[in-house]
Amino acid sequence: MTNKDIKDLMRFFDESDITKVKIKNGDFSIELQKGFESAPVMAPAPLSAPVTLAAPTAPAVQEAATPAPKLASQSINSPMVGTFYKAPAPGAEAFVKVGSIVRKGQPVGIIEAMKIMNEIEAEFDCKILEILVDDGQPIEFDMPLFAVEKI
Repeated sequence: MTNKDIKDLMRFFDESDITKVKIKNGDFSIELQKGFESAPVMAPAPLSAPVTLAAPTAPAVQEAATPAPKLASQSINSPMVGTFYKAPAPGAEAFVKVGSIVRKGQPVGIIEAMKIMNEIEAEFDCKILEILVDDGQPIEFDMPLFAVEKI
């Protein structure tokens, strides 16, 4: 299963009334579940073990989305669950800073998910107004990463 397949599955799951799904294909397995009362915790697991990814409850989504609207009507959101990094390597310069002009397709950060580094690209031309997450911070699916102004 590719990263795109996993992202599509997560979007479908998030928008559906399904509360739990488990998929196993050879050595790969994934389990998604909604409705946790407390914040989900991710722990590293071997590839052959089931991976549990939980969609945040409604109040968590509202809290995570609160910072973006105060500065901009647009944001760049996380396409997956993982750990966010501002730079391509420790000690390297960040992909973007507040005030940076970003073109569509330009990398803005990296999300580490299942020990794979995934470059996150801007989906449209924009100006970075605020960086909403810290380097090395765990992030959730669709969590705002950058407050931006579309140009």
